[in-house]
Amino acid sequence: MSSIPMDSIAASAPEAQPLGPTRTPAFEARLAKRYRAERNFRLLGLGAVAFSVAVLVFLLGNMLLNGIAGFQRPELAVTINFPDSGITGDATSLTAPTAGQTLEMQGLPKIVTSFAEAQLGAEAAQAIAPDAWRDVAAALAEDPSLITRSETFNLPTNSALGSALQGEGTPEMQALAKKLSAEGKLARNWDWGFLARSDATTPQSVGIWGALKGSMLTMLVTLVLAFPIGVLSALYLEEYAPRGRWTDIIEVSISNLAAVPSIIFGLLGLSLFLTAFPSLRSAPIIGGMTLALMTMPVIVISGRNAIKAVPPSIRDGALAIGASPVQVVFHHVLPLALPGMLTGTIIGMARALGETAPLLLIGMRIFVATPPESFTSPATVLPMQIFLWSDEIDRGFVERTSAAIIVLLVFLLAMNGLAIYLRNKFEKRW
Repeated sequence: MSSIPMDSIAASAPEAQPLGPTRTPAFEARLAKRYRAERNFRLLGLGAVAFSVAVLVFLLGNMLLNGIAGFQRPELAVTINFPDSGITGDATSLTAPTAGQTLEMQGLPKIVTSFAEAQLGAEAAQAIAPDAWRDVAAALAEDPSLITRSETFNLPTNSALGSALQGEGTPEMQALAKKLSAEGKLARNWDWGFLARSDATTPQSVGIWGALKGSMLTMLVTLVLAFPIGVLSALYLEEYAPRGRWTDIIEVSISNLAAVPSIIFGLLGLSLFLTAFPSLRSAPIIGGMTLALMTMPVIVISGRNAIKAVPPSIRDGALAIGASPVQVVFHHVLPLALPGMLTGTIIGMARALGETAPLLLIGMRIFVATPPESFTSPATVLPMQIFLWSDEIDRGFVERTSAAIIVLLVFLLAMNGLAIYLRNKFEKRW
């Protein structure tokens, strides 16, 4: 057999063609255009994120700058010599629930005013808040031994002197504020009582605890009602409900309810719950039931999506080893779907926490001077308290409003943080 020379084979072989398309100038232009479009899209996305972060920082920064002033109040230092004041009493009478009335009958408001006039002058004494004497009464009730000695109290001022301390108001009041401030008698101090008091008629005496406690009670009722009912509804619709016209109608209705304006649920609560329980108007239990109606559709929809995300192999494997359908749902499907359900619950509860429209219709837009004692006591909530304060013309209420917004945000973050912790704790990977 004759061999063929390799040179002849190489000469007869076709010329190797380059891989890929020919890189013509037109192709290069299209390729550069595509890369440029991708780069521009990436820059647009980065710009959108940066803009969102900037808006969030501006919003939070503005709230913090205004809210810090809301946690402070202008106060005048007044020293009261109780042995010379003429006030009498013992530990039993001063710590009783009627201690404030007892001290008022003994002339404590006039005593506070007289000591202030002697130390600060008549004009400065008139600038003390009318109910400042209640701070003295509260201190005596907490420590009755004060009645045997002298004590210096930082008493809240009225709005005029507080504004003058910030450079506003009449020239005379500004001059008085500068004089008292230079003497060390007038200053803006941290008002920790803002977190412990309830609503009042003056910005120096208001507090957020009444509204905060009302929000806690209302959210607790909402969670206790909405979460189990929403989860069980999602399980039934996804695992047990027969496919048919009625099931389709129910599913469409739930989806539509999630988009209904919140004030409609307020009308429903007004016509349903207050008609059945007219004596519970403005109570947290009525507010919680109303907000539960609004939150349940969100939990049902998120719960169904979480159940659908569970792989069918989980169900098939559980049935293969002898588990009953109920055991499959509650021992396997529900634990795996629970993190997604908690995500929907977080969204629904966050929406409910900031609602005011439904609560307006059931009477929670009220002045509450004492914190609610139970689920049936008259109460208001943080968003409603913010709304009420923002409607006041006094500048002091503007600062208190910003402080209340900070408290609302902290409460929301704490509630969501707890829910996220529980979601991560129950999350399982497969």
